[in-house]
Amino acid sequence: MREEENKRSSQSSSVQRFFKKRWVFPAIYIASAAIILTGVLWYQSSDNATDKYNYESSDLTGKNNDTPALEVNSSLENLKMPVKDPMSAVVKMEFYDFNASEEKQEAALVFYNNTYVPHTGVDFTSKDGETFEVVSALSGTVSRVEEDATLGNVIEIEHDKGIVTQYQSVKDVKVEVGDKVKQGQVLAMAGQSLFDEESGTHVHFEIRKDGVAVNPTKFFNKPVSDLHDANTTEQKSVDNAKQQMIDEPAAGEDKAPAKEETPSKDEKKPAKDETPSDDETPSEDESSESTEKTNS
Repeated sequence: MREEENKRSSQSSSVQRFFKKRWVFPAIYIASAAIILTGVLWYQSSDNATDKYNYESSDLTGKNNDTPALEVNSSLENLKMPVKDPMSAVVKMEFYDFNASEEKQEAALVFYNNTYVPHTGVDFTSKDGETFEVVSALSGTVSRVEEDATLGNVIEIEHDKGIVTQYQSVKDVKVEVGDKVKQGQVLAMAGQSLFDEESGTHVHFEIRKDGVAVNPTKFFNKPVSDLHDANTTEQKSVDNAKQQMIDEPAAGEDKAPAKEETPSKDEKKPAKDETPSDDETPSEDESSESTEKTNS
């Protein structure tokens, strides 16, 4: 018992001697303050880091960043043919171009309802005459899907800066209004139309800038920026002429003789000068006889 009491008394005396030292309590206070301050700073820094991380993450994966990226990619795209396999495609009818030759213009006229109508697009068919997959020529948003017995169903896709691509004479449509499509995505299958029966199974492809049709063959495999700079002044009259009768070339030749009936300047000249003709001018014998009569 005494040994245990001696041990306890020695331990308590050593503790008392330790705390009696001057530097013990200040050291304890400083260490406690340091631990508390470190904990506060760590909590604040971890909270700020979490907020910053969440902000950047939502910004990077948000919808607002997806749209500009799509526009940049679209502006860098080259216009492609609206067919899945361009090597097997055949141009059945070309675009009616004001700057083309008379032969090409005649070949680009569609006879429908007893009227010649300018062809405002390009008709593509397959070499074997069978149906084929119709794809999007550019990335964009589907703005129109319409069933049309005359045109053979229509799909319109809007692009940036007033550019619209149109696909007619299609069937088995695979897209809806509001869908965002990528270049090369399958839209439908080639079909037929009453408006252009001679082309058979085909797709009628149009490009419109600000509502005016432009010649697609001039822009295939070229950047979309070329379409933005296209001049549509002359082609506007082609769209306006769609509802008018196109006369045959022979009709223009019949009008030529009417211009030749106009009298020339040489024919009008005697009438203005009123100069007597040679028949009206008296001869030398007649003039001598008249002078002799006056002398007599």
